[in-house]
Amino acid sequence: MNITNENDLGIVFRKSLGHYTVRTNGQELDCELSSLLRKQLIYPTSASLRHKVQAVQELDHADPVAIGDQVRFVDAGPSRGIITEILPRRSKLSRPLPLSGQRIFEQVIVSNADQVLPVFASANPIPKWGLLDRYLVTAEAAGLPSRIIITKMDLAHKNDALEKDLDVYRRIGYIIHLVCSETGEGLDELKQALHGRMSVLIGKSGVGKTSLMNALQPKLGLRVKAVSQGHIGKGRHTTSHLQMFELDFGGRLVDTPGMREFGLSNIADEELASFFPELAPFIGQCRFGLSCQHDREPDCAIRKAVMAEQVSPYRYQSYLRLRGEL
Repeated sequence: MNITNENDLGIVFRKSLGHYTVRTNGQELDCELSSLLRKQLIYPTSASLRHKVQAVQELDHADPVAIGDQVRFVDAGPSRGIITEILPRRSKLSRPLPLSGQRIFEQVIVSNADQVLPVFASANPIPKWGLLDRYLVTAEAAGLPSRIIITKMDLAHKNDALEKDLDVYRRIGYIIHLVCSETGEGLDELKQALHGRMSVLIGKSGVGKTSLMNALQPKLGLRVKAVSQGHIGKGRHTTSHLQMFELDFGGRLVDTPGMREFGLSNIADEELASFFPELAPFIGQCRFGLSCQHDREPDCAIRKAVMAEQVSPYRYQSYLRLRGEL
């Protein structure tokens, strides 16, 4: 069914157990998914054959709808609708999700985002930069810029290595926001970076995300936390119960509670280096060309760059660890 009325377009702001909250024209609708979107219909390609479904193929993802999707829907009664189409996405953040049997499905977490915001505390807990590299690679692979947020700057004196570690990422070109929810340090600059954009927060529990969101907008962190705790159960992922929030100062924010990390779902081992911005210029610059593994090959351009201190040895080792997972 083709829908052409602009009033039948909306954006998915919330999803939970097969129900999707679609916002359209200032209203919210409780929508379900058309059964046709759960399967892929295969038609004949020859013009001489009748336009008849030849086969039905299960889709390669766990849930075809993601937070941030722009969708078409049909009216299904008061404040209700049925989603009939998902419009093309500008971007997507996803992870591999093993389901029944050995099949690996793609779980799209958020679509149409403008930037990714990895959040780490300056101390308590001490940052795990390997996890940050995973976040950054995932964002690079999705074609999204990242801004690194360091919270709890009032505790920075407990981490003597913080500035030296952050300089590694500054030299690469990543923007870093140093903030403190208690004192207000860095919040105005962060608000400017969030204004007019759809942003995705990534970070483990304990890094101060709730306090940060409350400082950015009163009670926002508490609302996000309520969504998480209200739906989480033993053995279940809060990423099945996500919500996008409007920011009073302009922009939209999606937290990813319960997400320890985004898996490197659609990255081939030979392309991983291209998602490390400081490694990318050296790819293909040695006698092994694009087939170079950047590990044990003699005269590897990337290894030479590391020895010449053009590339951080830590980031190079981080690349090798991630490549070992692919």
